[in-house]
Amino acid sequence: MLAGELKDPRLSGFASVTEVRMGPNLKQARVYVSVLGTEAEQAEAIKGLHSAAGFIRHELSERLQIRRAPELFFVLDRSEEYGHRIDDLLRRTKTSG
Repeated sequence: MLAGELKDPRLSGFASVTEVRMGPNLKQARVYVSVLGTEAEQAEAIKGLHSAAGFIRHELSERLQIRRAPELFFVLDRSEEYGHRIDDLLRRTKTSG
C-alpha cells in the first residue's frame, strides 16, 4: 500500500514498514515506519499515514479477511539512523586510536 496505493503527496518519499507490534488484546497495532528524507518530510509522512489510517485499516480487513482490523498508530523508526551514527563513532574511534 505504501508503494503506490496511497495517493497522499506527503507519502511521496521512500517509506517502509520496519516493524509492527500488536497490543495484548489485538485491538491496537503500533506500526514503525522508516522514511528517507529531512525531518520535516518524515514528520509530514507520519501525518499522511495517520490521515490514511482508516483506509489502511479497511484494506487490511479486506485483504486479511478479518472482521475488524486493529487501530493503527504510526511511529517514526529512527533505528537505522541510530545504527549509522554508532558505526560512524566506531569508525572514528578506530582511526584515531
